[in-house]
Amino acid sequence: MENDKEIVSDLKGLVNILNDGKEGYESAAEATDNVALKALFGKFAAQRAEYAQELKSHIVIHGGDSDNTDGGILGALHRTWIDIKQALSSKEDTAILEAITTGEKAALEKYDNALQNYQEHADHFALLEKQRAGIAEALAEIESH
Repeated sequence: MENDKEIVSDLKGLVNILNDGKEGYESAAEATDNVALKALFGKFAAQRAEYAQELKSHIVIHGGDSDNTDGGILGALHRTWIDIKQALSSKEDTAILEAITTGEKAALEKYDNALQNYQEHADHFALLEKQRAGIAEALAEIESH
């Protein structure tokens, strides 16, 4: 039972990061005038929403509440998204891309931490790996702009 609580906590932390990423991408899409970036940010916002839904089903499997009403933003991640909001207010694409890069690196770190606990996350390890790969691909695409 204690193990399930830890798994639910880990998964909710990932859902929080994914939700923050979705909101960050949506805000970035609104802030830029670049049509290509607007489309790219929209694509990644939708991807983060899909990832969060996938994890919520595993939260339920482990006895948690998928509404994700508890928890909060990690300190470092919260600072990252504050940086993104400041970059968005400048409306400079370079600043927006740099801030998103920082946010994606923080998300990858959180996924890496969860993936280190293979036994705890065995039933959804492949899903976490797939999502982490998607975030890494998004980061590579963002960094190429």
